[in-house]
Amino acid sequence: MPSQSQHSEFELIARFFTPSPPGPDAGVALGVGDDCTLLVPSAGRQLAVSVDTSVAGVHYPDDAPAEAVGHRALAVSLSDLAAMGARPRWCLMALVLAEADEGWLEGFSRGFRALAEASGVALVGGDVTRGTTSIGVTVMGELLPGGALTRSGGRQGDLIAVTGALGGGAGGLALWQRGERDLRHPLLSRYLLPQPRLAAGEALVGLASAAIDVSDGLVADLGHLLEGSGVGATLEPEALPLAEGLVEALGEEGARQAALTGGDDYELLLTLSPAGLDEARTRLVALGLPLTVIGRLEAEPGLRGVEDQGEGGWQHFHGRSSRGGSP
Repeated sequence: MPSQSQHSEFELIARFFTPSPPGPDAGVALGVGDDCTLLVPSAGRQLAVSVDTSVAGVHYPDDAPAEAVGHRALAVSLSDLAAMGARPRWCLMALVLAEADEGWLEGFSRGFRALAEASGVALVGGDVTRGTTSIGVTVMGELLPGGALTRSGGRQGDLIAVTGALGGGAGGLALWQRGERDLRHPLLSRYLLPQPRLAAGEALVGLASAAIDVSDGLVADLGHLLEGSGVGATLEPEALPLAEGLVEALGEEGARQAALTGGDDYELLLTLSPAGLDEARTRLVALGLPLTVIGRLEAEPGLRGVEDQGEGGWQHFHGRSSRGGSP
């Protein structure tokens, strides 16, 4: 297996990460190959930018399939754009490799490219260097001024709702640690091949009063939203939608705990007025995605309806970690 010293950065970029020439609507005046990329944002749009770093053995297993690692590295960053209701446009990637395994790079780039193409994202630049394996992905999206979903818009009386199902990330991690390796298992797929809710985020603009993606766990991320909005809440744990196969894998109590505190779900947690619930559900049904009410915002600070869950978010693989575009 050749070491990275036998491959220049430019050779690796040219072989695995140079995209096809951008189309006329890509907004790329100058792409990969120069000192900077030149982008052309749409007129009258704000730019939403976020960055995430995925470290081997911390955010994903060291022996995870390369294609899944590539998909996942982009997905967790795109999830931040989804939480803001932004339409994804471009991304940059900084890739640090212990060594340049061409087979691994081929799988990684295949997974990364497939999600980028499916999401309408153009890879427009980056960097490759040697060191402890990690992937930093910066994503850029667009939205109308004043249209961004933020953590600070929740108000007393708003409903708390979540897209999709919860606990799949934690359940998938548990199965991986038990030796399960079939990515067709719904929990492993949720963990290693998460699907950022981009279309849902855009559909909820104008209806949701606040939003955040569930990356560190429902309780932790709801805490960020409550702090940002200056309100409290009562949660209804019995209403939590559980990921397929979660009860079978973890038992009833373990499944409920995974849904409350498990990370890596990348669903959207949002608040909205009761009057907007039917319209929000209608918009998401068109995307094949359920929206479940799990609580309500209240004036009194704090979170009620669940036992004290302690501090911090989900242990992504080893140790606690925080994800997302903001601390």
